[in-house]
Amino acid sequence: MLGLKRLGLLAALVLVGVAPAAAAQAAAQPSTQDTQYLQALHQVNLFEITAGDLAQQKGQNQGVKDLGAMFKTDHTQLDQTVQQTASQLNVELPKEPTTDQQAVIDKLNNVSGAEFDRLWVTSELAGHVQAIQATQTEISQGSEQSVVQLAQTALPTLQTHYDELVQLANQLGIPVPQASASGTPSPGTSSSAPGGTTESPAPGGITESPEPGLGTTERPAPSQS
Repeated sequence: MLGLKRLGLLAALVLVGVAPAAAAQAAAQPSTQDTQYLQALHQVNLFEITAGDLAQQKGQNQGVKDLGAMFKTDHTQLDQTVQQTASQLNVELPKEPTTDQQAVIDKLNNVSGAEFDRLWVTSELAGHVQAIQATQTEISQGSEQSVVQLAQTALPTLQTHYDELVQLANQLGIPVPQASASGTPSPGTSSSAPGGTTESPAPGGITESPEPGLGTTERPAPSQS
């Protein structure tokens, strides 16, 4: 009987010790900023993987085909980290790109040749600027260290993609959005959390689906890495 009582006491102590820890873990949910960034970056990756496939299949210019393959590879690898981080933080990820991103994919499916190349490059330029701005915002305003580190890892890749796109756009005679007077946008100054519906659309999303050669809205260009 004494042994059973001791076992019961030990069990009670273990439960007393575990309960606060479990409660603390449950309470430590990632912030809205961190959650939205993970979700938005995942949608960027879904978009880029699909757009990368289309570039390889339909691109007329070899540079478009090459960048499409590069983007697909890089964003597939990046998304593995996104999914692992989201799983650890119990963040549910979307199953498909945003409505705006899907609209761009639909347009890409309906054009071909040089028109496809121009629309693809224009869309990618806009999407990568938005993704870079959202990533800078996460680095500046994120509170969950694992998500901030993810953003820090993603930023050089996104900037490299943007630089490659600018070079290709110049080769093809496609207008590139001009940098603002201050250059690279300061983190958090003109963009809300990723996925915002007003000033800062989700990374990779297009507020107004761009037409080839359309560049009326000035977008700040990321700094060179």
